Amino acid sequence: MKIPKRIQPLVDEGLVDEVLRQLMSGKEATVYVVRCGDEIRCAKVYKDAEKRSFRKSASYQEGRKTKNSRQARAMAKGTRYGREMQEEAWQSAEVDALYRLAAAGVCVPQPHICHEGVLLMELVTDADGQPAPRLNDIELTAAQALDFHARLLNQVVRTLCAGIIHGDLSEYNILVGRDGPVIIDLPQAVDAAGNSNAGPMLERDVANLASYFSRFAPELADSDYGKEIWRLYLAGHLTPDSELTGRIEVDHHIADVDAVLEEVKLALQEEERRRLYLAG
Repeated sequence: MKIPKRIQPLVDEGLVDEVLRQLMSGKEATVYVVRCGDEIRCAKVYKDAEKRSFRKSASYQEGRKTKNSRQARAMAKGTRYGREMQEEAWQSAEVDALYRLAAAGVCVPQPHICHEGVLLMELVTDADGQPAPRLNDIELTAAQALDFHARLLNQVVRTLCAGIIHGDLSEYNILVGRDGPVIIDLPQAVDAAGNSNAGPMLERDVANLASYFSRFAPELADSDYGKEIWRLYLAGHLTPDSELTGRIEVDHHIADVDAVLEEVKLALQEEERRRLYLAG
C-alpha cells in the first residue's frame, strides 16, 4: 500500500521497510502493520490533538513531569510551542509506560522506538500468527471470563505497583494474544502518586473489567476489587502477589452524635478557661 505521510520518515531512516496494511483506526491513533527487516511490527500513528476524540487530557496529565520550566510555562500558556511540547509529552507517556510496565511483568506490547509521532512496537498476534483480536470481538465461556478477569486484575495490580494507572481500561483496549490478554493504548497513563484523580480512575478501570466480564460470569457484577486494590495501595500493602477478595468491609455502626457534641462542648469550655487564665 501507499506509505502514509507520517510513516515516510521511518522509511527514510531505514526503520521501516514496507507498510503492509492498516490494522485499525481509533480515537487516538491509526495503526498499520509494517515490515522491519525480517520482523512484522505495528506502527501507531498518533492523531493531531484537534482530530482526537479523547477530550479529557488535562485530568490525565496532572502530575506528569516536563523536561524544564520553559516547557512547563509554554504548556500552561497554551502557546504553539507549548502545544507541541504537550503533544510530545502525550506520546512519550505511552512509550515510558510501556517500558516500565514490561519491566514490571505486565502484558503489554514491546516498544521499539517513537519517531516523529509514530510509535513502532511489537505486533501482538494470536495462536495462528494473525493480528490479535480485541477482547470485545470474541465470545467467552464463563470459565474463560473468570480466567481472563483474574489475569487482568493481576495486570492492574502490577501496573499500580509500578506507579501507573491505565486510566481508560476497557474491553476495547485489551487484545487477546496467543498467551492471553494484552493491555494496549497507554498515552493517557496516570501517575498514581502525582494525580489527584488516580483513585477514582483506578476504580473505574477495575469496574469496567467487572462490568464486561459479568456478561459471561454474572457473579463478577457485585465484586468491588477497585476499592480493595486502592486501599491496599494507600496503606503500602499492595504487592503483585496480593490476594484479593473483591469485598470491602463497611462500618455500619451508627455514629453517636450526642457523644461527639459533648466532646466538642468540653473542648470549648477548656479552651475558654485557658483563655481566661492567660488574660488574668
